[in-house]
Amino acid sequence: MARKLHIKKGDTVKVIAGDSKGQQGRVLVVEVSKERAIVEGVNLISKHTRPNADSPQGGIIKKEAPIHMSNLMVVDGSGNATRIGRRLSKNGERLVRYSKKNGEEIK
Repeated sequence: MARKLHIKKGDTVKVIAGDSKGQQGRVLVVEVSKERAIVEGVNLISKHTRPNADSPQGGIIKKEAPIHMSNLMVVDGSGNATRIGRRLSKNGERLVRYSKKNGEEIK
């Protein structure tokens, strides 16, 4: 069974370990079963492609590779990397994610 993850599609995250350490980007895809995410503009690899309909010229293209969730931290509204907590919203209707650093909700 897959674990509950702290990162969702659309979150802005910061890379805290690895070759791309310090870079920030928006999460494009979350692979829950592998506990990995693809982040826009981060962890780029060079892929050699043959000519096809998508790239008639072929050649080397840069694309994002998945990064393990343990190497990512969510960035809050003030631009700081923070841990995530869950609590009831102000009106007590639903669970919301909040920043452990400054206590504000994460949209």
